[in-house]
Amino acid sequence: LLAHQLSLALLRKKHKTLKGKIIAGDKHLQKMLFSNLPFTLTTSQIDAIKEILEDMHSPYRMLRLLQGDVGSGKTIVALFAMLNAVEAGFQTALMAPTEILARQHYKTIANFTRQIGINIAILTGREKGKAREEILAKLKDGTSKIIIGTHALFQDDVAFSKLGLAIIDE
Repeated sequence: LLAHQLSLALLRKKHKTLKGKIIAGDKHLQKMLFSNLPFTLTTSQIDAIKEILEDMHSPYRMLRLLQGDVGSGKTIVALFAMLNAVEAGFQTALMAPTEILARQHYKTIANFTRQIGINIAILTGREKGKAREEILAKLKDGTSKIIIGTHALFQDDVAFSKLGLAIIDE
């Protein structure tokens, strides 16, 4: 256990020295989301958002694990990070392990983003033919800023215009 923890610490230390891109939005979308929330963020959610945004504003790569019980608000924390990336001109992807969970995330996030004028897309194994081609075209040309899906997001025919943030829901 000690050897495992030490090796992880060394990997984290090395990773933190790797150069990345500064992703710093102007907060206009985040402020719109915050003012439209039908609930108050918890102190833990606010702290997590602040730490994630600090990482994103740094010139080093971010590798972060956000833990919490089901229903603790991890998705809303992720959405603030996604909006920061969109404000900075990047695309974001959220990958869920199952289609059911991807569609739940899509529904939840779409309810918030619709209120602030951002359309999002979903890509799973269910999207086929012309519908899939349209989704892929919007990803490639940068029209789609936020995409939610399953492992279908990381197939050979999926090309992003400017992916800046990838979130993996385990």
